[in-house]
Amino acid sequence: MAQKAIVFYDGGCPLCRREIAHYRRVDRSGRIHWVDITRDQEALAAHGLAFGDAMARLHVLDREGIWQTGVRAFIAIWTELPRYRWMAQGLQKLKLLALLERVYTPFAKWRYGRRCAEHPGQ
Repeated sequence: MAQKAIVFYDGGCPLCRREIAHYRRVDRSGRIHWVDITRDQEALAAHGLAFGDAMARLHVLDREGIWQTGVRAFIAIWTELPRYRWMAQGLQKLKLLALLERVYTPFAKWRYGRRCAEHPGQ
């Protein structure tokens, strides 16, 4: 495997912060590098990811150096975590990613709109 997966998340969003805190507790082996984009925008620039894009959808740079966003970003996270690996594999085998993406996309737009309305300029 090439490198650690890198997760770029909105640490200013209470929902995102709670979910990532859970995943970080599960990541006892330190397989993922977690980047709070509200605190480390330099990491975004270093990887060529615009702040607005990172705020709009979950982004993961996987171990192979390939960008994963939305549901595929969650799959990349879950693949690295022992208690979630089976779920990532199952969802892929059942070919449910497109369906889940249809649910995630409107949620991400709603979250982004609400988050940016609550915290303009961030």
